[in-house]
Amino acid sequence: MLQQVMTKPGEVTFRETETPVPQAGQVLVRMMRLGICGSDIHVYHGTHPFTAYPVTQGHEVSGIIEAVGPGVQGLSAGQKVTVQPQIVCGQCYPCRHGKYNLCEHLKVMGFQSTGMASEYFAVDAEKVLALPEDMSFDDGAMLEPLAVAVHAIRRFGDVSGKDVAVLGAGPIGNLVAQTAKGLGARSVLISDISGHRLALARRCGIDHCVNTGSTDFGDAMVRAFGPDKADVIYDCAANDTTMGQAIRCARKGSTIILVGVYAGMAHVDLAVLNDHELDLNTTMMYRREDFLTAIQLLQEKKVRLSPLVSRHFPFREFAEAYRYIDANREEAMKVLIDISDQ
Repeated sequence: MLQQVMTKPGEVTFRETETPVPQAGQVLVRMMRLGICGSDIHVYHGTHPFTAYPVTQGHEVSGIIEAVGPGVQGLSAGQKVTVQPQIVCGQCYPCRHGKYNLCEHLKVMGFQSTGMASEYFAVDAEKVLALPEDMSFDDGAMLEPLAVAVHAIRRFGDVSGKDVAVLGAGPIGNLVAQTAKGLGARSVLISDISGHRLALARRCGIDHCVNTGSTDFGDAMVRAFGPDKADVIYDCAANDTTMGQAIRCARKGSTIILVGVYAGMAHVDLAVLNDHELDLNTTMMYRREDFLTAIQLLQEKKVRLSPLVSRHFPFREFAEAYRYIDANREEAMKVLIDISDQ
């Protein structure tokens, strides 16, 4: 079978290797689609702090079960599936208390462990989630970032009837905004400095789309929600500008949740955070229940993923996909790799 390998930053190669045989408790998945995310781009540029080379990438995927190993129940050949790409120890304090997304020894396929950018991949059945037969492979590959958004919304709690603001209209920000609406938020505002990304947010049904290059974020919240502003603000851009906007403009006593990953040390006004008794929270990946909710949101048509797909590339053109993203940083939202033509 054909397998992708990034041998060093900026260098993508392919190799022929044996097709794996599923062992006890495993299934063999024929990979169909693979999504490229921001963390993959960091690996491509050599800026990911926790990835060594060579590495086979791929953690946002969809496929079809090719074969089932001994002892596997509830899954069968021919089913559409996605894969939850976390590898956890099961023994540390977070794992023992149901928070395995925070495992002290967490590894993620495609970063600290072999990823799924290959024609076939053998994986523990417990990490596989069956997809509805009518779900497209594109949507199946995008369930992983949607699960990120679901988990982020749940870090606040029940958003039903709440006013939600999202800073950053990239793929994750868009999905956080859509998920908030899908889970019952009264009204959702999203901000960015990219007109293209804000236009996509409008297509996805977000109530208020604000360009903070020309409009003050705090003023926009008052116009959208009234003087009480937002109940919760999600920072999906994760830089000093957006976190500074969140802290400065948040309603006193409300909540800010950091979703994006800071590229370095933060320099923000913690004195205001303290004086306004703001709750600053964070979010990390997802758990299985987040995938299940993501599937439900798609089935109920409460989230739209297709507007976020910028381009498809054949498997052999993996490197070209990265070059496209680099040349189109504003327009490239979600790029998918077609491992199979189906």
